[in-house]
Amino acid sequence: MQDRLPPLADSALTPAQTDAKAGILAGARGVFQGPFIPLLRSPALMQRLEKVGAYLRYESPLPGKIRELAILMVARRFTQQVEWAIHHPIALREGVTAETITALAEARRPNPMQPDEAAAYDFLTELHHNQSVSDPTYNAALTHFGEPGTIDLIAIAGYYATLALVMNTARTPAPASTALPLPALP
Repeated sequence: MQDRLPPLADSALTPAQTDAKAGILAGARGVFQGPFIPLLRSPALMQRLEKVGAYLRYESPLPGKIRELAILMVARRFTQQVEWAIHHPIALREGVTAETITALAEARRPNPMQPDEAAAYDFLTELHHNQSVSDPTYNAALTHFGEPGTIDLIAIAGYYATLALVMNTARTPAPASTALPLPALP
């Protein structure tokens, strides 16, 4: 499928787009790829979303393995190849096991999981399926992540879902990665 919103030539950028792109390149990511390519069409939105994403990735109190587990769960839910390609290797570095990642790719519950991973998995699974969570699932998340971490877990689900919807609509191609592409869901 053809990329609907491919990279824009620097010479074609408006001043607002130029500033927005420069801000991302100067930030923690240091690269301009993935969702930012289509989002550059709305530079003010892109800048605001990037700030939310930078907080969730680099400043959230959630442990790195929980953040990355959550991101991979969203990528799987939306069969989002860019998120999967970028975050699969990061998840491995942050301590998510290859077995857990394989289970996520196959849309099945990972087994075994550490208690904090199970709490995040159960929370996000309920949130995705029910658009809410039960008291026992909520309390398990609070036990492991506290209120700030639980709110950040919800925000990761929403933020990466937004990016997935943008990139799936734009048909943004995945960058080169050590990760195998996600298989289609049945």
